[in-house]
Amino acid sequence: MEKFVIHTMGCKSNQFEEIIIEENLTKHGFKRVFNLKEADFYILNSCSVTHKSDNEAFYLLRNAKHKKPEIKTILTGCIAQIEKENLLKYDFIDYIIGNDDKLHMYEQIENKKFAVTNIMEKNDFTGISIDNSKKTRASLKIQDGCDNRCSYCIIPYARGKSRSADIDFIINEIKNLEKHEFKEVVFTGIHIGLWGKEFSKNLLDLLIQTERKTNIERYRLGSLNPSEITDELLEFLSKSEKFCPHFHLSLQSACDKTLRSMNRFYKVDDYLKLIDKINSKFDMPFLGSDIITGFAGETEEDFEITRKNLEKSGLSQIHTFPYSVRQGTAGAGMPDQVDDKTKEMRADIIKSISAKKYNEFVQKNIGKIRNVLIEKHPDKNDGCLKGVTPNYLTVHLNSSDLNLTNTVCSVLLTEYKNGKIYGKKIDG
Repeated sequence: MEKFVIHTMGCKSNQFEEIIIEENLTKHGFKRVFNLKEADFYILNSCSVTHKSDNEAFYLLRNAKHKKPEIKTILTGCIAQIEKENLLKYDFIDYIIGNDDKLHMYEQIENKKFAVTNIMEKNDFTGISIDNSKKTRASLKIQDGCDNRCSYCIIPYARGKSRSADIDFIINEIKNLEKHEFKEVVFTGIHIGLWGKEFSKNLLDLLIQTERKTNIERYRLGSLNPSEITDELLEFLSKSEKFCPHFHLSLQSACDKTLRSMNRFYKVDDYLKLIDKINSKFDMPFLGSDIITGFAGETEEDFEITRKNLEKSGLSQIHTFPYSVRQGTAGAGMPDQVDDKTKEMRADIIKSISAKKYNEFVQKNIGKIRNVLIEKHPDKNDGCLKGVTPNYLTVHLNSSDLNLTNTVCSVLLTEYKNGKIYGKKIDG
């Protein structure tokens, strides 16, 4: 029996596809292991958002070969898709498999060592049913690819054009998850705000059908651009008893000049008003965001505008990272590139703003009763059961009652200590 280790980097789509890879291989007699010494194959499901992720991927592959020279290494994911034949020169990579090709991993490694189809020519969504049973909250990929051409981003070239899953496929998948007693589904994709574009539908259409045709208790959404959150969508979600009030906004900057350079088509004032609107329509919604620091041409004045706007925003948390130049994007050829030290310093400033905002958000929730979906596995460090609130807070319960797993409990959030939120189950 062949054995494999798989390591996944990056986005929720990659994490979802890891499950597809695992199921494809185990169906053909392979066994997943978690110790490199036991494995015949080391699979790296890579991300290529930044140079840092590229470097980490190559380090992991080299390290696997160093620790076990006879192991067969497989590089798949976005690096494999973008770099293609350029990777053949590396002796620490045995197989190179593209983003769509990896969904049939066994068939690829049985027949060839290089399998990277032209993803830009792919027009249809590859819908594959998977078993989410190892988890409590199920991920469901509803879309792939991206039609935007943001000047910093290489992902459209790694994932291809936007492709949506058929609505009947999605509804059937949710019903299947219900049969396996899942309480929550998370809609994922590369750009889920583009869902349904090819057949003149939109995300609201999908959510209406989800609520009409399925009995799933809760659902939440992946990242959305501000311009995709319409008043109509907000009105529907604010009245929903199933939607988890958790928004992740793909903002990227809080300076209009920088947004124009990034080829982002919205203004800061508009999305600050959107954030206020969301906060007014929901009970303590979690509002996360992405911010890139040090994009080409970002001056100290531009960054200061971003800093001030983020400080006054009603965000709950900010995920930030320094701009990474990606060859093949418009940003790579722009003048006035910012040096790495300045990028890192700016990122650290945003991280401190984020930490303050998150702490304030958590404190506002202490003393509140929330419906917590209890995870299947207790916390390894303290033995507590843990679960997730609708507004995306992880709560630890001083309980080891495994009968509570995969149930939704009323929990009083009691304290925030050492970076953990603690709660007490409300009886009755």
